[in-house]
Order: sequence, then structure tokens, then C-alpha cells
Amino acid sequence: MTHLLTRARVGPGEADRVIEPPAGPRLARFEDLFTCHHDDVLRYFVRRLDIRADAADLVAETFLIAWRRLDEVPAGQILPWLYGVARRVLSNHRRGETRRHGLADRLRDDLRTTPVAAEPAAVETQHAADVFRQLSDPDRELLALVAWEGLDTTQLAATLGCSRNAAMVRLHRARRRLDHLLTQTPRGAHS
Repeated sequence: MTHLLTRARVGPGEADRVIEPPAGPRLARFEDLFTCHHDDVLRYFVRRLDIRADAADLVAETFLIAWRRLDEVPAGQILPWLYGVARRVLSNHRRGETRRHGLADRLRDDLRTTPVAAEPAAVETQHAADVFRQLSDPDRELLALVAWEGLDTTQLAATLGCSRNAAMVRLHRARRRLDHLLTQTPRGAHS
């Protein structure tokens, strides 16, 4: 039972720090309260929630409040007092869930209705890819060998099985045809 009291968050972004629980009658009173009523409070939440993990979290929150306000717990009315705390904890949880779901719905609607503008770089890349596909297979392969594979004209000549001068002429012509298509094809025109 004392493990519930020995770990506490000390602040946002800080690691858990062990805090020794105070000994004495206050701790003994809380341990009795927890031992006697934990299952009742858990059942209270389980009956009202669909997700059991949420129930466990809310039980912990309820008993944290009970620990903090232990001096306010009426001696003869412990369980009804805990149910009152649990009711408020559940109400806060439901309000939070409603806010989260509402926000998710608004974001989903915004994404559905807001057109996504393409970035200029993406438009340019798409345009270049569309134009590249309009080239003949030999021109595409020649340009790809140089641009994607990083071949120089000597390596290109060896790959094509021709002289270095012939490879340079073919590359020059392929680049000229690509440049012509890039300047003649309007952006957004897909082949």
C-alpha cells in the first residue's frame, strides 16, 4: 500500500522522486481508509466507465485527494465522502473527454474542408517528373545515368558502348530536349 505514497511527480519534466511518507496516525488512518474502501471506489468507476484503465486512474486521483484532504474526511461517513469526491473526479474526467473529443472533431472537420496547398518545391518536382516522363526512353536513361547514378562522360561512354565524344553529344541533345519540354510544358499539365 505504501507504494502509492512513496512516488510523486515533483514537477513538469522532472523525474519521479521518492518521497518518504510521514509515519504516524495520519498514515495509519489513510492506509485503513484505502484498504477498506479501495474496491468500493474502483467498482464505482468501473460501473460508469467503458475503459478500465481510466477507472484505475480515477481511483488513484480520488485517493490522492483523500490523502490531501484527510483531515476533512468525516469519521462516520468515509465511504459517502469518497463517493462525493469520486463523483467530482468523474465529472472532471467527462468534461475533459468532451473537450478532447470536440477538439478532435473540429480538427478532423478542418482537415476535411481545408485544401492543402502544395509546397512550391513539391510543385516543381512534380512538374519536372511529368516532363521527364515525356522524354524518350533513351533520353530518360541517359539523363538518369548522369543525374542519379553520377556517371561522368567517360563512364557514360563505357556504359553506352560508344566513344566519349558520342556520349557527350547524346547527353547534350537529351538535355536540350529536356530543357525545351520544361519551358514548353505549363506547370500542372500532366501527361
